[in-house]
Amino acid sequence: MSVAEKVKDVVLPVLESHDVDLYDVDVQGPLVRVTVDRDGGVDLDVLSAVTRAVSRALDAADPIGHRYTLEVTSPGLERPLRTPEQFARAVGEVVKVKTKPEVEGERRVEGVLASTDADGITVEGRTLRYDEIERARTVFEWGTEKKRERRS
Repeated sequence: MSVAEKVKDVVLPVLESHDVDLYDVDVQGPLVRVTVDRDGGVDLDVLSAVTRAVSRALDAADPIGHRYTLEVTSPGLERPLRTPEQFARAVGEVVKVKTKPEVEGERRVEGVLASTDADGITVEGRTLRYDEIERARTVFEWGTEKKRERRS
């Protein structure tokens, strides 16, 4: 089990008790980044409370095994998309996708994320498997109603 998976196992119950969802866990050397979200977004008060609770839980469980810096953050307006669950939450939003070099066709695709399934996504009529995507993110459009606020 990777360190990120161990961290995820420790923080999930803490996040549930604070009514926030785990968006991502990223462990890179001494930096442990826990990204959280909820409908309507998270504010500084929520991030502060969650940071304290996650820090206590990680100190108690010690899943990392070395000194680290904890960062609890929100995914922001332009969210990276890495997992099928993250893509599924972004259906209906404008996304930018960069494919891996060996994938046929244009490497950059931008448009509304039309659909997702267990194998991949469809953007602007182009279907891509998850393993063909180098990176992807949502695109914040200034002056438009935010998609997350319209969801129920």
